[in-house]
Amino acid sequence: MSVDVDLSGRDLLESELQRYPDDEVHDLVCIGFGPASLAIAVALHDTLELDASSLSASPKVRFLERQDGFHWHAGMLLPGAKMQISFIKDMATLRNPRSEFTFLNYLHQNQRLVSFSNLGTFLPLRIEYEDYMKWCAAHFQSVADYNQEVQNVEVGKTNKSTGAIESFNVVSRNLQTGRSTRISTRNVVIAAGGRPNIPKPLPQRHPRVIHSSQYATHVDKLFPPGSHPKRVAVIGGGQSAAEIFNNVPSRFPGAQSLLLIRGAALKPSDDSPFVNEVFNPERVDDIFNQSAEVRQKGIAHDRATNYGVVRLELLEEIYNEMYTCKVHRIPEASWPRRILNYRTIVGVRDTKLDNGRAGVQLEVQDDSHKYCVNKPSEQELLDVDLVVVATGYKRNAHEEMLESLCDFMPEGSAAEKKWSVGRDYAVQFKNGAVQPGSGVYLQGCNEQTHGLADSLLSILSVRAGEVVQNVFGEQAQVIA
Repeated sequence: MSVDVDLSGRDLLESELQRYPDDEVHDLVCIGFGPASLAIAVALHDTLELDASSLSASPKVRFLERQDGFHWHAGMLLPGAKMQISFIKDMATLRNPRSEFTFLNYLHQNQRLVSFSNLGTFLPLRIEYEDYMKWCAAHFQSVADYNQEVQNVEVGKTNKSTGAIESFNVVSRNLQTGRSTRISTRNVVIAAGGRPNIPKPLPQRHPRVIHSSQYATHVDKLFPPGSHPKRVAVIGGGQSAAEIFNNVPSRFPGAQSLLLIRGAALKPSDDSPFVNEVFNPERVDDIFNQSAEVRQKGIAHDRATNYGVVRLELLEEIYNEMYTCKVHRIPEASWPRRILNYRTIVGVRDTKLDNGRAGVQLEVQDDSHKYCVNKPSEQELLDVDLVVVATGYKRNAHEEMLESLCDFMPEGSAAEKKWSVGRDYAVQFKNGAVQPGSGVYLQGCNEQTHGLADSLLSILSVRAGEVVQNVFGEQAQVIA
């Protein structure tokens, strides 16, 4: 790897990957440059660094990212928030612990390795882990195009004899200039990440209703100094909801935070060692080879490892804050943090708050009558300055991008327009529709076939090595 230095003294990092002109047919275009695609870039780099001759030629690769730079869950980089998985599950270690892209090498390069070891933890701060990934991404700046919104993937060149697709065209638009770009490539990886899920009856677009992914980046813009909110409603029962719920009174002193959950109480995540093996890379084979019915039951059984649950340390912190209010005999209605259980939102409308500022009125159904004898059904109205929705993500961006390829779906999938993938993450097309050596791969949206780890960091490094081998063939012997 070569390193140049700019006039400010910062290192300009370059990887083994080289940029090629847009008009050349590429080997691989990755849509989205988040952790999944970053891990692929690292795996490619490691392959070339080990033995450049392992690939028949220098790979022509491009990464297209909608954001203006590398950002990872920027809206949830809250003070003190820690990772929920070990740093060992970084961009390289489980595939190649000798890679220069390990988290430990990042610490070494930034003169923090010894200091970090003194922390005695495998869970770094989330803000540090994002910085680690930014450090990795900086190596690939020559082949990463930011501000590129991919609109669709089209048929490119076809074989004159068989009609099979030899290449695809990835069409994107620059969000700054509006200019469209079309890159031809034999292989496409779609790793576009999740899109905010805002369930009904909440409005999909409202200035006072935001998704948890926007919280840290938007809330201070909505409430600049001198205009702090008095009351914020957080909807959801998972880690993100609990973190935001806990953060609001600290960020805005004097504000009240309300957490609306469907169940009776917040539940702790199960991260015990045996249960955590569900995220082991080798488990993907077992899960994929199960019947759909068995997989569905297994995913439902293991959901408490990742969905609708909160780390025990945070639960204890929140409980301690509430208990302290009891010690001081503060009326519950005035607590800085209140959990409203058995609650369901049934209506939303705009309202004017006491201070004359625009707010939101939530019509809330109290469903505790379903669990308590002789308690009537109740509805209540909550006036709040802001609603933060922490109800997860939709992982269906690939469906829109691949719409023009629906005619090439297998017969059974065409009616529902739902794409299926093989164990190698390759999209299944009609027999003979795509030429060998070309294809489309999906990342992060295959939970139903590849298990709960599919959208998480746990398997990224190993999966990236598999994708590199699948795309570039057996000559690409990624270090294991």
